[in-house]
Amino acid sequence: MTAPPPRDDDDDDDDEGGRRSTNIMLVVFFLAVVAAGYWLVEAMLEQRRADDCAAQGRRNCGAPVIVPPAR
Repeated sequence: MTAPPPRDDDDDDDDEGGRRSTNIMLVVFFLAVVAAGYWLVEAMLEQRRADDCAAQGRRNCGAPVIVPPAR
């Protein structure tokens, strides 16, 4: 058996920079997934509220409509 060749210190700097950028990309991706999940849950809750309101027979279940005043 032969011993593996010795590693250069220069390779460690390249690996560290690559790991740092990979970790930053993973954090950004994770935050994007969390934000999308939060938005999806909020949208589902809003739809559920509207469905519950309509199931009770109410007519004003949507977002309020602001009518501009007459001139």
